[in-house]
Amino acid sequence: MLTVCHLYPDLLNLYGDRGNVTVFLRRCQWRGIPVRLWEVRFGESVDFTKVDFLFLGGGSDREQQLVVTDLLPRLANLRQAIEEGLVVLAVCGGYQLLGHYYQTAQGEKLPGLGILDLYTEAGEGRLIGDIAVEVQMGGRSQILCGFENHSGRTYLGRVSPLGRVLRGFGNNGWDGTEGARYKNVFGTYLHGPLLPKNPAFADYLISLALGRRGLEIMLPPLPDVLERQAREVILRRLRLRGS
Repeated sequence: MLTVCHLYPDLLNLYGDRGNVTVFLRRCQWRGIPVRLWEVRFGESVDFTKVDFLFLGGGSDREQQLVVTDLLPRLANLRQAIEEGLVVLAVCGGYQLLGHYYQTAQGEKLPGLGILDLYTEAGEGRLIGDIAVEVQMGGRSQILCGFENHSGRTYLGRVSPLGRVLRGFGNNGWDGTEGARYKNVFGTYLHGPLLPKNPAFADYLISLALGRRGLEIMLPPLPDVLERQAREVILRRLRLRGS
């Protein structure tokens, strides 16, 4: 039985981010993989070592600070789970709060969890639009597509980017990086939600979660007809496919 934890679904859930959780669950269920959903809200207890897939969505600055306050007393438990291979997908605000801090437009530094070696500063304008990113998954190059809408500019330290921006803005609009990856932790600005538009990435996360349990299973393919069509529309719009 895989356990999916949607952390703070009432506080961090912008632009359909909940769809990432739904897709992870459904793609397991369609293949007969036992899976359960555990929604954890502010103040509720959670043991991250019992979780297989942890999802953090996007939220406002205020909501991010509430979340950090709630998570700090459990940071050691979360770090332990991550070092043991917990699969984490964190989008936008959820991604930013995994870093050291977020500096507001007024210069105030709002502390993060410091799990990823990165920081974010508020920018003057929002970075909005469709985005395509080249990433490496299991030794293969793949293109992720999604939608970004953020004013934060994220700068990486000693942590790998999730991928290389092909179209769009990414972490900060100038260095060509998007997101961050540490072990099985994936941070990204791709909303959309991300996983419905990128079923191969969803399956990659499922495989990582199963592998952490010692289950090296070759996932049976799913039709993904609508998913492929949606991706093609976006990639043509971004001029990464012929019309």
